[in-house]
Amino acid sequence: MILQTTLPYDIHAPRPLPGIAPLDEADWIRVDEAFGAQMAERERLIAERRDAVIALDPSAAAMARELLDTVLAALDARADFEIAGDVVTRPDGGKVRVVREDPMATIGRLCQEDFCLMDKRGDEHVLVGAVLCFPAGWTLSEKFMRPLTRIHVPVDPYDENIAKRVQRLFDGVRVGRPLWRFNALVYTDPSLHQPRPEGDRREKLGDDFLRSELQTVRRLPESGAVVFGIHTYVLDWRGKAAVPEA
Repeated sequence: MILQTTLPYDIHAPRPLPGIAPLDEADWIRVDEAFGAQMAERERLIAERRDAVIALDPSAAAMARELLDTVLAALDARADFEIAGDVVTRPDGGKVRVVREDPMATIGRLCQEDFCLMDKRGDEHVLVGAVLCFPAGWTLSEKFMRPLTRIHVPVDPYDENIAKRVQRLFDGVRVGRPLWRFNALVYTDPSLHQPRPEGDRREKLGDDFLRSELQTVRRLPESGAVVFGIHTYVLDWRGKAAVPEA
């Protein structure tokens, strides 16, 4: 099991959907007590199940390289990463060579966050690239090159009203002013990589583990693409208070 012991926010604080708040750019990339174990799992998934966790449309290659540059700049500003030439040393001692021809996989090996690249095409943002090592109940192949409304099928609370608010959020997020929210669900299985086809409905089988995603939204300055980031927390929740699912 790969678990954290704390969350950086209060899941019981009331927040109406979609629960968005401003984010300090310094908090876009986070390192927590599960960093080493999560990174080892990310390395394994990228090496063994690359097609399941990496996707990039050729039209989005420049956006992906811009995202890589943005991630590298964020890591360079931290004291716990070291960048020397094209090699990044992570806080766990792992060394990652920056491969600009493979930006999404490189990003996936650098930090705990998963990232989805969203490009405005027509009236909606479309998922044009991703590194998604830790899906919670969805499958990258089913969502790739799909617009926001199609991506959220079959999420129950994602009605037309929420869809319009999320699209306005993606339209309105400004360069240098990222946003964040979180969700919280209970699971029996603490595994980080939990894809699920759209046709399979999630059943609440128990409340042994809390899984919470710190989700971020930021705009890239050159391409204008929107980046949806996901930092996954899993905590042992046995014997603790009920979770207000959001």
